[in-house]
Amino acid sequence: MAVSGGGDSLALLLMANAWAARAGRRLIAASVDHGLQAAGADWAAWCARRAAALGIEHRTLVWAGDKPSAGLPAAARAARHALLADLARGEGAGVILMGHTADDVVEAAAMRAAGATTPDPRSWSPSPAWPQGRGVFLFRPLLGARRAALRDWLVQRGETWIEDPANADPRFARARARAALAASPPVGQPDANTQACAAVSALATPDGTLVLARDALTGAVRRGAVSLATAAVCAGGGVRAPRRDRAERLIERLATGETFTVSLAGARIDARNDRIVITRETGEYRRAGAAAQPLPVGEAVVWDGRFALTAHRSGLTARPLAGLMARLDPLESKALASLPAAARGALPAVMDKAGAVTCPILAQGPHVRWESLVEARFLAASGAVRDEETLWRVAKAARTS
Repeated sequence: MAVSGGGDSLALLLMANAWAARAGRRLIAASVDHGLQAAGADWAAWCARRAAALGIEHRTLVWAGDKPSAGLPAAARAARHALLADLARGEGAGVILMGHTADDVVEAAAMRAAGATTPDPRSWSPSPAWPQGRGVFLFRPLLGARRAALRDWLVQRGETWIEDPANADPRFARARARAALAASPPVGQPDANTQACAAVSALATPDGTLVLARDALTGAVRRGAVSLATAAVCAGGGVRAPRRDRAERLIERLATGETFTVSLAGARIDARNDRIVITRETGEYRRAGAAAQPLPVGEAVVWDGRFALTAHRSGLTARPLAGLMARLDPLESKALASLPAAARGALPAVMDKAGAVTCPILAQGPHVRWESLVEARFLAASGAVRDEETLWRVAKAARTS
């Protein structure tokens, strides 16, 4: 679980510790030093001591390297999620506990109303870090609790906690929202458990294509736009959702029955008849100037955000198949011809030192094992995985498929 030392995360640490003892579960506390506060290392050390006093394992994670001059809160949030997801995967964990409260839900809504892109905390959601967070979910059990009530509970127990001065720094959108809400608190309790995604089913093919029914998207513009944007991000292998207004305009076009092809979030969307076919946009490689990706022996490498490739032979690299199709052997060329033309160039090509090319998606050879991540990611992002039991069932099915 994530522990910052603040009142919310300390309350969750105490509660989670009691639950883990009863349930016989292993609990690891992790603190992130973003390198933004002079006291950051001291705060992490404080968390480590508090966890040790409870008999809980603790890890300190450090966001190293240069920090951006603009968009710092969003960058820090992304780095934090990536570090926590890496730790969870390394420890074999599938769930990260986070101490967000009902106040965070209200503050996030106020920030979005002011023009920010802060996501709405949900009680159960996939990790936003990709590909680090594949198969990892966030659980926020305190979204129904108010911050003041948790602090009252801590005071009654004789607990103290850390107050981050950034929470009162008016340079940051969250601090401004918090100050405004303190002056005029919201009436009633926010609905903290609303899922933002509509549960839309999709046919996923091994080449990373998603096929959606047109009528499943056009019933409600907003819900359909969320589902279309989610599918585009998953099939495109990206990390950033497109602007909502752009996705909503596409839903309006779909509702007319129009036939069209557009790009969205790195994906190509083909609207034909009653089906919407979403594939990786091959041209994204040329625009990004992507280089060949080495494949270390025995290490799963996420290629293009869509496939996990594991090499069992040294000297292999992965790159887009576009421009290399003529080098495939006849069997792979025949298999390639059966795929949609738009999906072919975006497949991974594996090249050896001699320049020989193969596409593991077309023929599972002995030198490279592959796994498509698109379907599992879409299921997670669209709300199909709603609890820990389902998470492990899906993960087991993926390992044995």
